[in-house]
Amino acid sequence: MNPKRITIFDTTLRDGEQCPGASMNLREKLAIARQLENLRVDVIEAGFPVISEGDFVSVETIARELKTPVIAGLARCVDKDIDAAGEAVKPAGDRSRIHVFLATSKIHREYKLAKAEDAILRLAVEGVKRARTYVEDVEFSPEDASRTEPEFLVKVCRAAIDAGATTINIPDTVGWAVPAQFEALIRRLYESIPEFQSGNAIISIHCHNDLGLAVANSLAAVQAGARQVECTMNGIGERAGNAALEEIVMAIRTRPDAFPELECTINPEEIVRTSRLVARMSGLTVQRSKAIVGENAFAHSSGIHQDGILKKRETYEIMDPIEIGWGKTELPLTKHSGRAAVASRLEFLGFKMSREEINAILSRFKEIGDKKKFVYDNELAALARGQIAEAPETWSLDYVGVTSGTVTVPTATVQLKRVRAEASGKDNVLRDASLGDGPVDAAFKAIERLTRTGGRLKDYSLQSASQGKDALGEVTVKVEFEGQKTVYGTGASTDIIEASAKAYLDAVNRFLWQSDHHDKTEP
Repeated sequence: MNPKRITIFDTTLRDGEQCPGASMNLREKLAIARQLENLRVDVIEAGFPVISEGDFVSVETIARELKTPVIAGLARCVDKDIDAAGEAVKPAGDRSRIHVFLATSKIHREYKLAKAEDAILRLAVEGVKRARTYVEDVEFSPEDASRTEPEFLVKVCRAAIDAGATTINIPDTVGWAVPAQFEALIRRLYESIPEFQSGNAIISIHCHNDLGLAVANSLAAVQAGARQVECTMNGIGERAGNAALEEIVMAIRTRPDAFPELECTINPEEIVRTSRLVARMSGLTVQRSKAIVGENAFAHSSGIHQDGILKKRETYEIMDPIEIGWGKTELPLTKHSGRAAVASRLEFLGFKMSREEINAILSRFKEIGDKKKFVYDNELAALARGQIAEAPETWSLDYVGVTSGTVTVPTATVQLKRVRAEASGKDNVLRDASLGDGPVDAAFKAIERLTRTGGRLKDYSLQSASQGKDALGEVTVKVEFEGQKTVYGTGASTDIIEASAKAYLDAVNRFLWQSDHHDKTEP
């Protein structure tokens, strides 16, 4: 084991997906997993197999399809969880890992588990040993480790290693830690357990961002001896999110003085492409000022900054944006581009599509090509995302028309088709109209009247997928259904009303598809 190597453990598909409304279908998860493989992450935590058949199938499929990274499945220290994880990761062969977790902090022991310390130790040992019957690579997480008494934490970690765990992950589950404290905790563990010093086991960390300190805590832990960092692309995840992969990686690469001789295998040129794919698939847009991958990350509006950049880039840029995937040359397509050119570009962008799907995308591509001169990578990616991201359709959009103006009450007429209506014995096509505060609101209300799903718009964003007045508009909506379940939906079109209607209908279909999914638990 190389003591200078940092293992990047990506949990975008597990912890990242736990962000409310970010649930993804199998095709979306597989697209992200393939891109994470291109990014060269070391470990992909593909899901929590026991929680649903969908999660089990996702983990199993990713374990079968990917060829390079270690594939991990999450499990509580419960027999059925571990058995499900063992079966799900089996196709990965010797790249299989089971990640078991058990709460250890006093507050969790007393109020969540109602168990004493000796019972926690016994369950941890039993969980690790059972996982070892399936795989050699077992990771153990003492949940809420940052709030666990240090003496007991050392005892639990030792017991898990003795039982066969080779990675001990220290989660700051609720984002409670601060860097100096977390560094001291990791250093104490490193110095107290000989296996960490010998390299027979490694310390991992998993930090949440409730106080905005996830990345800072992770980097402090690395300086104290941690050699695996659990993180997500764009920092997405439960509540305020997780440590952002791109920030961890670029901090280590950019500041070798602070992290001497440390290295990781990440290919930085794939960072921006991965960020955009995750944003599209999850429906969680990246804020403009986000470090590394935000649109403003390398923008300079101040005259003083612009002057400095022109004279020498390093005056105001500590990283070269080209090295992380910004500013890479695109080959725009036109309506005259053929199927082969579109298929080739989709493959370059990381989308593995069937012939039928490429034909469907090509049809939509031609429609857009008739309305604008060029179709750029982001626009093509938006079409591809729409093709693979759709939940099984209950409703499809046939038509949307609006009337609006400064002296006109905004009105929208929407026609929907109920998919497989003949089997249900219901009307195949329904049409309704509604008033609204504007044309988009009117369209949403008309869709709601037709679908009767009890949706309430919580957030709406519109982004241009490329430059120019003829750019494809990409709409993301956040809709709350039945007063509790939040779902994201996306839609793309050169007409923003149509894009908005598609996005809202996408959310409706996702809600209907997800309605029987269970809530998830995390370490």
